[in-house]
Amino acid sequence: MRTDSFAIRHIGPKKEDLSKMLEKVGVDNIDQLIYETFPDGIRLNSELDLPEAMTEYEYLSHIQQLGDKNKVFRSFIGLGYHESILPSVIKRNIFENPGWYTAYTPYQAEIAQGRLEALLNFQTVVSDLTGMELANASLLDESTAAAEAMTMLFSTRDRKQKKDGAVKFFVSEEILPQTLSLLQTRALPLGIELVTGDHRNFELSEDFYGALLQYPGKTGEVFDYSEFTAGANQKGIRVAVAADILSLVNLTPPGEWGAEVVVGTTQRFGIPLGYGGPHAAFFATKEAYKRNIPGRIIGVTKDTDGNYALRMALQTREQHIKRDKATSNICTAQVLLAVMAGMYAVYHGPEGLKYIAGKVHHQTTSLAIALEKMGYKQLNEVYFDTIRVKADAATVKNIAELQKVNFYYPDESTVSVSLNETVTTQDLNTIVQIFADAAGKNAVAVESTEASSVIPETLVRKSAFLENAVFNRYHSETELMRYIKKLERKDLSLNHSMISLGSCTMKLNAASEMLPLSNPQWGNIHPFAPVDQAEGYHQVLKELEHQLNVITGFHGTSLQPNSGAQGEYAGLMVIMAYHQSRGEGHRNICLIPASAHGTNPASAVMAGMKVIVTKTDEKGNIDIEDLREKAEKYKDELAALMVTYPSTHGVFESSIKEITQLIHDNGGQVYMDGANMNAQVGLTNPATIGADVCHLNLHKTFAIPHGGGGPGVGPICVAEHLTTFLPTNPVIATGGDQAITAISAAPWGSAYVCLISYGYIKMLGSAGLKRSTEMAILNANYIKNKLEGHYQVLYTGECGRAAHELIIDCRPFKVNGIEVTDIAKRLMDYGFHAPTVSFPVAGTIMIEPTESESLAELDRFCNAMIAIREEIEEASAEEPNNVLKNAPHTLKMVTANEWNFPYSREKAAYPLEYVADNKFWPTVRRVDEAYGDRNLMCTCAPIEEYAEAL
Repeated sequence: MRTDSFAIRHIGPKKEDLSKMLEKVGVDNIDQLIYETFPDGIRLNSELDLPEAMTEYEYLSHIQQLGDKNKVFRSFIGLGYHESILPSVIKRNIFENPGWYTAYTPYQAEIAQGRLEALLNFQTVVSDLTGMELANASLLDESTAAAEAMTMLFSTRDRKQKKDGAVKFFVSEEILPQTLSLLQTRALPLGIELVTGDHRNFELSEDFYGALLQYPGKTGEVFDYSEFTAGANQKGIRVAVAADILSLVNLTPPGEWGAEVVVGTTQRFGIPLGYGGPHAAFFATKEAYKRNIPGRIIGVTKDTDGNYALRMALQTREQHIKRDKATSNICTAQVLLAVMAGMYAVYHGPEGLKYIAGKVHHQTTSLAIALEKMGYKQLNEVYFDTIRVKADAATVKNIAELQKVNFYYPDESTVSVSLNETVTTQDLNTIVQIFADAAGKNAVAVESTEASSVIPETLVRKSAFLENAVFNRYHSETELMRYIKKLERKDLSLNHSMISLGSCTMKLNAASEMLPLSNPQWGNIHPFAPVDQAEGYHQVLKELEHQLNVITGFHGTSLQPNSGAQGEYAGLMVIMAYHQSRGEGHRNICLIPASAHGTNPASAVMAGMKVIVTKTDEKGNIDIEDLREKAEKYKDELAALMVTYPSTHGVFESSIKEITQLIHDNGGQVYMDGANMNAQVGLTNPATIGADVCHLNLHKTFAIPHGGGGPGVGPICVAEHLTTFLPTNPVIATGGDQAITAISAAPWGSAYVCLISYGYIKMLGSAGLKRSTEMAILNANYIKNKLEGHYQVLYTGECGRAAHELIIDCRPFKVNGIEVTDIAKRLMDYGFHAPTVSFPVAGTIMIEPTESESLAELDRFCNAMIAIREEIEEASAEEPNNVLKNAPHTLKMVTANEWNFPYSREKAAYPLEYVADNKFWPTVRRVDEAYGDRNLMCTCAPIEEYAEAL
């Protein structure tokens, strides 16, 4: 065995296991299985043109050398990004801990109580600091959150506004430039008219439905928006605010002066800059909008015994249920980053946050005083952490960069300086010296920061925040370490067992891929730093784009979309820009098969398209004749087809090239959803099947960890004729010559975690990538064949093969009174997270083992499923008191003095021998979803209040 081969560490089944697995599948070798799985005409004829694999040791040395090419300057640029201090206890116990970063979205609440509590903390922090009633469990970045506010207020206009055609949205000229660009992207297809101006002298008319303010503004000035907001509210025009979360410790929260929505980022609560992301955005609003708020909300409910429990609230808004009527297409939050930001607030508590915010503000006033003593004019009258200084920008820039310092230069005679919690007195004196040198004067030393404030009494925060016990208890490292561990123990992650979620590809997130993220050479680069300071980043990003081009067969890639749903949206917007450039902007019909991912219709609607659903046949494949009929019917308006390949049913449809040609013949473009790319890499690609654009889920196929529901990256890869339309950024230009406006806030999206996918590809190389795909397909077919005779597999290819995932039908068990949910909950007793439930077909389970699970783990999972099948046979619809209906079984339940169940405690808790060796205990019994939705509670409260409510 080559002990230095990454592939043998990443790929689960060993060489000696293959003969047993192949025999079970009924083939002589892997080539035969692939031949029987793939239709004719789409297999690649050559190996991927990528370098040979690096060993893990070689890669770590390589990535260190690239990191050393980055110049980590002291960045005082601001513009929504600030260096922060990640407490070591959070870095070691969450950020670097697979128990946290390998968890999946908490759809199965009973085995996710830890991260659900951490997210409830996050929501409470946001609600308290913004002064709002309700907050979600994070969005992607501040700019996309602002766009969600704009569209939510648009979709909830009152009857009169809709009748009168109120489509104008006021945007303060103080808004961050990246946010304005993203608003332009989102507004265009929806028919929203953006109007920018100075809020101090702008007169809102009745054809406006909403407004967006920045607090503090992009210049650093803190405005009193109360009069503007009161005037807007009087006219029925609702105000959204993009707010700096640390400043809200000192400033009156927008909820107290009439805002309807408050958005922003929690990046400065301990999250590394990471050249732009990932960072957890926040979205807070009033309870009246609870059915309209985008993203996810964590809420309080009760379990079967009436005990306190948590789960994702209002799940019926999920995209696969509401489809084209979904609230938004944000299927990926930034959970890991939200957990870290929430824990930052737990660790520091209200007094700690007051100290940090106070220190930042006092340092800023001290700096302003020193510069004014040297004769400089400072332009901001009221500020929190940012001052604007009249100076020759070019001179200051040259001197500053020699001192390894970055400022922001809004024009040739202005220098903007934003301070943060990492700033020391030495830093202040370095800044003063730079300005002194620029003016040819002696520096006025800052010896200590002034305990003074320039914030007027009318804007000073007077309301309390974070009074809950959780924010006032864990302020020593020992206490916080134990609290984090307590929560971790409540969650089932990949470090415990396989998470075989169909369509979600929960594969190994290798340590060597993750380690570079702990290096400040990668973590402390501002996204708007001069490009020449990020040479290492750009080598990685440029090569990753090339790697993805090779893998997809396409010509160009944009890494900017920071989730799969954002990738969908970006791909469709590029297609619309292409049609527009050809004088065919009227093309707006998007054909979507009934089996498509739930985010597809929502993305199409957001892109301004009209969704036409096409049928699937009895085998779950696209109905070609129905597609042909609709493509020809709408040929003059056809914009695109959205297709998933292999299909959402886990099958390589043999007619795929006929399908793509049909769309092209009728003037449309083909968008391929890359959710199932783990079945393509090295064997076929989107270009070969005839697609024009695809998005890739780097958090699926390319090993970025899900982190409990984010971070994700959803780059788009496009054919040559679409490259000119790839998205740009207003601060650092990216994309093509005819680029669409921004898709996310940072130029390269969540660049920080792109390092993981870069390492994954580097260490697997061409052969390892292909082998991974082959083994993912083998693992799926091994499970399929092992479960045959126990469960019915719903769809297969022409030769009876599954792709990399399979769907088993649980609907026949209704005669025994057993629903698919009962199987999902019972799997917890066996130590497994349930596969994907009731998607894409209600009453089914969708299983995807990935290539990184071993034969032993596959067998454990199959044995659990077979044992559950036997339990189903024992169940009766007339007697619901059975081991499935009562699942999951908690430790408290099993060790109680009373046991009123017709089966043994051993059967409940240790149904198979292997379970006892590594038992995972769910901490609550089955949660009551309906109760939680009827009694929505989404922030921390004293336990007495919960007890009374429950």
